[in-house]
Amino acid sequence: MSDQWRISVERETCIGSGMCTGTAAAHFTLVDGYSSPVAELADPDESIIDAAESCPVEAILVRAADSGEILAPEQ
Repeated sequence: MSDQWRISVERETCIGSGMCTGTAAAHFTLVDGYSSPVAELADPDESIIDAAESCPVEAILVRAADSGEILAPEQ
């Protein structure tokens, strides 16, 4: 497992459901009605994976910062 994860949100895809902020409030916030990661890099936290998996439009992408391997959502 990577030392850090890279979190990104596709703003064009995001519908602002807020599922991510409810699931991982420490890592996501809503900006102008759209999800935004609090920080691009984060220490591994299962709530980040849960947020990516619960996003209704799969707008959240979580990758291993060192390898770029996609960790969530499951492909």
